[in-house]
Amino acid sequence: MQRLALQKKNENIAEFIIYMYQMEDLIRAYQFNIDDIHQYVIAHYPISSEEKAEVLNWFTELAEKMKSEKIQYKGHLSEVQEKVGELATYHWNFLKSDRDYFEIYNIAKPYVIDLVMEAGDEDPGHEIQLCINAIYGLLLSRLHGRKVPEDMIKATDSFGAVIRYLTEAYHQKFVTNN
Repeated sequence: MQRLALQKKNENIAEFIIYMYQMEDLIRAYQFNIDDIHQYVIAHYPISSEEKAEVLNWFTELAEKMKSEKIQYKGHLSEVQEKVGELATYHWNFLKSDRDYFEIYNIAKPYVIDLVMEAGDEDPGHEIQLCINAIYGLLLSRLHGRKVPEDMIKATDSFGAVIRYLTEAYHQKFVTNN
């Protein structure tokens, strides 16, 4: 699981973000009980005992970070949110400089505005956070077998196009700088 997270971080930063959100929610679902995570999750993975110990250690570290950052009930790890912030920086720069991106974002923009309006007094975060949250929400809905309205699927498709573009730019810079 840790190796998968690292692989995703190196190959698809958006998938890494979503994956880490899942891991945070998994830890919350087990109420930070590492023994239960070991028994009901890690023990069932077809990996060696040594690898299971590494994964258990990783979950323990994640749980401790979540506690130290006071995100036991909601929120996301700062190291993950830094990556969301980096994608947002690309977003803001591309809106001013990249016509292709501007057109892609304009398809998503009405849906973003709808989400901002739905948030009411709650701070929904910046546009890229909204896009990622919507994509993650769609994933969770499908995992739970919930029917997703067609307009939400259409909105999420447009958010996916935005995030895909930003992810490609992120990794082009990542590969160029390494």
